Amino acid sequence: MSGGKRLLSCIVWTITAMGPLSGCVRRTMTITTEPPNARVFLNDEEVGRSEVTTDFLWYGDYRVTLRKQGYQTVDTDWKIEPPWYEIIPLDFVAEVLWPGRLHDEHQRHFTMAEATIPKTEDVLSRAEELRRRALDAKK
Repeated sequence: MSGGKRLLSCIVWTITAMGPLSGCVRRTMTITTEPPNARVFLNDEEVGRSEVTTDFLWYGDYRVTLRKQGYQTVDTDWKIEPPWYEIIPLDFVAEVLWPGRLHDEHQRHFTMAEATIPKTEDVLSRAEELRRRALDAKK
């Protein structure tokens, strides 16, 4: 075998042998609520009930929606910033070359307000206002 082929063979063997030893980054987010056991949606997809921990693939904005009967729905954004080792070009080292595993954990707690039942008079006056607007729009 020539020197070039031998070197190429050695490089391929080394990469193949190091594959199982290569790094990996696990990204998780944990959402807790007060009161507990609220339904948790990330980007309109239900991920469980609080306290919930789920994996995520990318950094950036996530739309968080929380629902629980008797409480006002929470609809907000959560921006997750990458750690220093996930910035290009360092991410290649963390994802491929690092010999161990890294765990990037993010946590956020939400407090939900109790739902309020509107007074009958308020509902009726709002209905009357909407009716009046609809009739005015027809003219």
